[in-house]
Amino acid sequence: MPSRKQIRNIAIVAHVDHGKTTLVDTMFRFAGTFRKNQVVQERAMDSDAQERERGITILAKNTAIDYHGYRINIVDTPGHADFGGQVERTLRMADAVLLLVDAAEGPMPQTRFVLKKAFENGLRALVLINKIDRPDARVNEVLDLVFELFIELGAHDEQLDFPVVYGSGRDGYAMHDMKDEKKDLEPLFDMILKHAPAPPQDDAEPVQFQAATLDHDDFLGRIAIGRVRRGVLKNGMRVAVCHPDRSKAVVVPIKGLFRYEGLQRVATEIVHAGDIAVVAGIEDMKIGDTLCPPEFQESLPAILMDEPTISMEFYVSSSPFAGQEGQYVTSRQILTRLERAALRDVALQLNEKGTDDGYELKGRGVMHLGVLIENMRREGFEFSVGKPRVVLKEIDGHKHEPYERTVVELPNEHAGKIIEYFGKRRGEMTHMEPMPAGTRIEFLVPSRGLIGARTALMTLSQCMAILSHVFEEWRRDGGPLPMRQNGVLIADRTGESVPYGMFGLLDRGTFFVAPGTPVYEGMIIGENNKDNDLGVNVCREKKLTNIRSAGKDDNVKLPPPHVMSLEEALEYLEDDELLEVTPKTLRLRKRILTEMERKKQTRKDVKARV
Repeated sequence: MPSRKQIRNIAIVAHVDHGKTTLVDTMFRFAGTFRKNQVVQERAMDSDAQERERGITILAKNTAIDYHGYRINIVDTPGHADFGGQVERTLRMADAVLLLVDAAEGPMPQTRFVLKKAFENGLRALVLINKIDRPDARVNEVLDLVFELFIELGAHDEQLDFPVVYGSGRDGYAMHDMKDEKKDLEPLFDMILKHAPAPPQDDAEPVQFQAATLDHDDFLGRIAIGRVRRGVLKNGMRVAVCHPDRSKAVVVPIKGLFRYEGLQRVATEIVHAGDIAVVAGIEDMKIGDTLCPPEFQESLPAILMDEPTISMEFYVSSSPFAGQEGQYVTSRQILTRLERAALRDVALQLNEKGTDDGYELKGRGVMHLGVLIENMRREGFEFSVGKPRVVLKEIDGHKHEPYERTVVELPNEHAGKIIEYFGKRRGEMTHMEPMPAGTRIEFLVPSRGLIGARTALMTLSQCMAILSHVFEEWRRDGGPLPMRQNGVLIADRTGESVPYGMFGLLDRGTFFVAPGTPVYEGMIIGENNKDNDLGVNVCREKKLTNIRSAGKDDNVKLPPPHVMSLEEALEYLEDDELLEVTPKTLRLRKRILTEMERKKQTRKDVKARV
């Protein structure tokens, strides 16, 4: 076991796709964590299926590297703004942050967010200008932009005197100076060992451990990951579970104790102050709880989180096809799963709506909630969700809504359309600069204006725009925004979509379903070319007579349907619509399925407004 002076705790932070997880892979290989002949998948830290599919980090993860007698604990944090809650709490385990900045893109919205959180926690930043091998790299300019960002975020003199290396995480080299030889990662490790502070060694003090992350194991039960702030944590010892909001501490034994060795959790009997520990078997443990001796109960301050900005309603599925594809369909099963999600991710807030089948879940963005929905459907859940809504906050007697700093990178020829689009959604352009491959435009946009923006920008820019955004501030509610411009095509009966019936409706709009798809009354099967909703019969078959036989039927050719991803479908919803989610299918539908009942509800709404 290395001495306390030989431990370093760092968090690797960056904007999405700036190369954090790839860098950790090459750090493993350089330090000898993986054998030379060991077969390891790329982006080994991205173990979740959705992380590998989306190419982003969703969950913060811990690992440890032994290098020249030092133990370097590393936290790989998400780069997407929707998962910023993971960053905030895992920074509590670190003494310094290794900030990766793309040599071409420079500081981006999430770079600002993670740096701000690091400085609020009093952490020092070490900088790696990554991807210097890019043909459009602008190393010196990006370094100046990083320095300006440090000043803008109020960094003190010691934080402004940050060390920097240049390199490529993918190719496995780093340099103190751009003129140095492109050899290996030794300059990066030297910077970490020299400039990352060693954690305090308080082995003689009463033990204090705070849970920053929760996990679950089928054999060990609940698992808490966090840092031993002081004292020595021993397997089997009795500890008190404390929290500033707990009226009374719970005294329990530690049933399992582990440390990280590379990607593996390794059982141990003791973890010293300053090290990262994994505590198993304490079912009462929650994020932010402190373990301390029963005779010396002193909890650490609670882990404070930024407030959620988006809410969504979860319902038991009430469609005619309910229960045909899902394994878990009851309100109790859905509530239990949402409670488990909120326990593991403190950036999620769960509120019961007061009905037996509806629950409200708040999070950081559409993708944040979309990842949970996708995980649930893969686990066999069937349910419905409503339109994502922005969370409003009352300040000084006025309603305020969240605004986000938004950056769009795109070719020059599409800039005018993007500026016009955000102008209609109350976006305020704050900065515009030329880039080697186009233009970068920065806006302040209400979070409501960003719902559906990613899909719209792909259409306006011919899939060339890159959109990034992160929460900036709360501002006065600015009133309504433009709604979806087109109405929808709604199935007016239950049956199966028929090519003949669909062919006769091609001039009405675009279909979301293919021929042969089961449909029901009230199900949305396409988008209307006009701004009103239209009930249609896609189950209509060709009538056969003595003169017209089946063999002489017309050869019907239909264009392929517009199949939406989960995030697209969520952003497409309006207030009177739901998304039905099953393990096999995503179906858009009206909240009220029958046309007669929808007309009655519309008349009631008109009377209520009058």
